[in-house]
Amino acid sequence: MKRILVADDEALIRRLVCDFLKNSGYETVEAVDGKDAIEKFFSVGSFDLVICDIMMPEYDGWEVCKKIRESSSVPILVLTARSQEFDELMSFESGADDYVTKPFSPVILVKRVEALLKRAQGRASSNSDEIISIDGLVIDIPAHTVTNGGSGVELTIKEHNILVKLSSNPGRIYSREQLLDSIWGVDFVGDPRTVDSHVARLRTKLGVWGENHLKTVYGVGYKIEV
Repeated sequence: MKRILVADDEALIRRLVCDFLKNSGYETVEAVDGKDAIEKFFSVGSFDLVICDIMMPEYDGWEVCKKIRESSSVPILVLTARSQEFDELMSFESGADDYVTKPFSPVILVKRVEALLKRAQGRASSNSDEIISIDGLVIDIPAHTVTNGGSGVELTIKEHNILVKLSSNPGRIYSREQLLDSIWGVDFVGDPRTVDSHVARLRTKLGVWGENHLKTVYGVGYKIEV
């Protein structure tokens, strides 16, 4: 049974989310604030997905995302009443994989959870024997790890999938729309520019390698240049 951590300081929201997830066959653990979320994530046991609010006491959702991303690539879904572009960008910059605003449909939320879990499992299983190596960067797809010059690189699921997609076909240019369809899914609803922010963050995390190899072809898309 998949285990999901639900962090929100509003008890009614937590209960609503957890009830729908339980009815869909998931095990849930509740956290009442950011500090509680971090403590439970690292002490209760492994989680398959995290749902967290932004505005929480102790630590906000962005801090929770950053702390989890220091050691885990578990899918993170931000569920919040904050709906400005800045809030969404900050969430992705902090390591979130999806973003849902309140008020929300619990049924749609569960479908988003299912999609995130399927992508997290499906990407690795469909490439179960692949290791990609390009100029000192090694992507171990089944292990979901990336090393750059021997040092580990912590990536979110979507950053990892973008890197795998581009690196699997060096020199090929992928448009923003192609990456959206392949990684976010054809049913994605949101700002297509989210691809740009993910690629920019990925390039930064890859340092000199990213500057030299992860190229923007203006007006067309992105590619790995060898």
